[in-house]
Amino acid sequence: MYEITEEGGILKTLNEIWCKLTEPLQPQVPQQENTKMKNLSYPFSREKIYLYNIKDKDTFFDNATRSRIVREILKRTSTKARNSMGISTLVANNVYDAAYPLHDGHYEGQNDDMNERKLLYREWARYGAFYKFQPIQLIRKYFGEKIGLYFAWLGLYTEFLIPSSVVGIIVFLYGCITIESDIPSKEMCDQRNAFTMCPLCDNFCDYWNLSSACATARASHLFDNPATVFFSIFMALWATMFLEQWKRLQMRLSYFWDLTGLEEEEEHPRPEYETKLLQKKLQNKTITTDNPNEDEKEKLTCSDRMPGYAANFGLILFMIMLTFSAVFGVIVYRITTAAALSFSTNETTRSNVRVTVTATAVIINLVVILILDEIYGAVAKWLTEIEIPKTEKAFEERLILKAFLLKFVNSYAPIFYVAFFKGRFVGRPGRYVYVFEGYRMEECAPGGCLMELCIQLSIIMLGKQLIQNNLFEIGIPKLKKLFRKLKDERTEPKEVDTNQAKDPQQWHLDYILEPFTGLTPEYMEMIIQFGFVTLFVASFPLAPLFALLNNVIEVRLDAKKFVTELRRPDTVRAKDIGIWYDILSGIGKLSVIINAFVIAVTSDFIPRLMYQYAYSQNGTMHGFINHTLSYFNVSHLKAGTQPANSLFAQDVLFCRFKDYREPPWSPNQYEFSKQYWAVLSARLAFVILFQNLVMFLSVLVDWMIPDIPKDISQQIKKEKSVLVDFFLKEEHEKLKLIESFMARDKRKHKSGTKSRRSRAASFSQFTRSPKGSFTSFSSQHTVV
Repeated sequence: MYEITEEGGILKTLNEIWCKLTEPLQPQVPQQENTKMKNLSYPFSREKIYLYNIKDKDTFFDNATRSRIVREILKRTSTKARNSMGISTLVANNVYDAAYPLHDGHYEGQNDDMNERKLLYREWARYGAFYKFQPIQLIRKYFGEKIGLYFAWLGLYTEFLIPSSVVGIIVFLYGCITIESDIPSKEMCDQRNAFTMCPLCDNFCDYWNLSSACATARASHLFDNPATVFFSIFMALWATMFLEQWKRLQMRLSYFWDLTGLEEEEEHPRPEYETKLLQKKLQNKTITTDNPNEDEKEKLTCSDRMPGYAANFGLILFMIMLTFSAVFGVIVYRITTAAALSFSTNETTRSNVRVTVTATAVIINLVVILILDEIYGAVAKWLTEIEIPKTEKAFEERLILKAFLLKFVNSYAPIFYVAFFKGRFVGRPGRYVYVFEGYRMEECAPGGCLMELCIQLSIIMLGKQLIQNNLFEIGIPKLKKLFRKLKDERTEPKEVDTNQAKDPQQWHLDYILEPFTGLTPEYMEMIIQFGFVTLFVASFPLAPLFALLNNVIEVRLDAKKFVTELRRPDTVRAKDIGIWYDILSGIGKLSVIINAFVIAVTSDFIPRLMYQYAYSQNGTMHGFINHTLSYFNVSHLKAGTQPANSLFAQDVLFCRFKDYREPPWSPNQYEFSKQYWAVLSARLAFVILFQNLVMFLSVLVDWMIPDIPKDISQQIKKEKSVLVDFFLKEEHEKLKLIESFMARDKRKHKSGTKSRRSRAASFSQFTRSPKGSFTSFSSQHTVV
């Protein structure tokens, strides 16, 4: 053991204050007795067993390590079948039903002895413990490092959502407070400004007053105001800070969990890979040469995997096109439903067309996303299997990439449409763009598309969290467990059941539980949520708040699932969260670009700035609405598209529409005006400026925060130095002992004693150096 150097000064004082304040939130689990001392650790070796502090052989390895050792023995035990190895092959060939480590015992009951499973349930895996910190050390001890890292990451992400939620609420409240002083929405709501707007559909739709869209305009201001720009910059820096902080926490955990020197272990091939390789060898047996080493060198080549790669490319492309088709189908639904409701004779129905269409379309989108998500998860797994990856790690990484690509497109495609495509290809009065030759492309609401983007994002995000992340996670495992129980009752003989009912063994209790299928679904739902929180946060500042509320439940839901509903997973050592970090980093960078375009293209932030500083007579926003509306001569409407029964007075000569176009009395009537090109240039300039500013600030934050905490960096160096000194000291003492033996032998030889020498078994570890003295291989620095 050696002493850990603690940080002094103000940081130590702040840490002590924080520990006292958060004492009620700490879980009641056994803590390390001496936190100032750390065991010097080194990979275990039987040859060097004398170096280790072994007080009790039964407790020297913890449960997770013992479980991993047993798993490795089972994996490496050869079977009778040719070219097959271990328990994985036997399970794959249905020789065994399953192979899993056992839980420690019951997680409920007062009379039984306290075990780690029961302790985890009491202090962590209950909804009643939602306010407590997670006992990460105990989670790691019971489930292994890989699952420990997942819950540490989830805990840090949930903590980081607290400041972003607070800032999001402030931004939303700013919108609420300033709504009364917003001049453009006041002008839109003022009925004295008789802006007669062009019809929203052909023939059946009448002219309408802009003041009728007052509610939409006021609601849009809640999410479309100057504070939104600040919040987008804040969230981009927040994502960078979160990733940096995670790297530091990961390094700290790696140090205390003895993972800093962890080497990538050689993985055994998957049973499916071995089976395919065996088939290939049997096919090539008649063709192969007499070279005896050819069998050993043989492996699956690209040509063997080509059918799998081709199927992957074709099916992934098909699935992406299926997603786009679903989005297009919903667009057609919106257009046709809006047209159908406009024909209604009911005044209330006609006045609420936009609200009805938007709400129903978003719900349809949500249902389609949920259905396709389940399909895509199964398809991604099947596509990865036909690729035949060699190892479990390669299989997992390929599965993650495919599933993420498909689910990313599926979840965000409808939101991308509303943000960047809706209302862009409408055309203008007299020359509208039509779908199926009869339906006009849908336009944005008078207040802009940002409000609709907010509705779309909030419903999809909340719907996915409520239905998919919570109801599905709770309901489906319970249904599977019930189904398996009914199936077992039918197939097993009754006398066996009665014997087991008296005193059921732990293996039988665990067999009833759901098999562990990996952490991919857990990470995936959080990564998709991270995308909702960062990618379109400019349109929905309350997204971090809803994510936080979900995650407080999610942590306990996942904990309860691992402790009570799943078989105990095989413990896996891992230094980091793997490919998920790269995906998070990619989403963080993409969010900067998307938020820049949302502010520049979807919101009215740039047109408002341009009007105030370039076109306004007095430097205020008075007259902004009139400035953004173009004129259209109603006599230029195509025959058959004019309102059939207009309630407006017959003297409507000009109607207005939202665009920057030349008026009908201009020589270049209805062409894009100079204001249009000026605003477009300002939009593009803002995107470039915003993107570069945020990227620069992100790089600055990255540079200012070191990846490895200073105290951990010093401790790692100290541990290496102490380890080398320890080995040298031990080997030096050994060398002295051997030299004393040699000296005694020489004295015996000189005195004429001819008795046989007894050689210690450990002498074989030593060789004579060129100078003639005995040195140990293990004392050389290269080996250490």
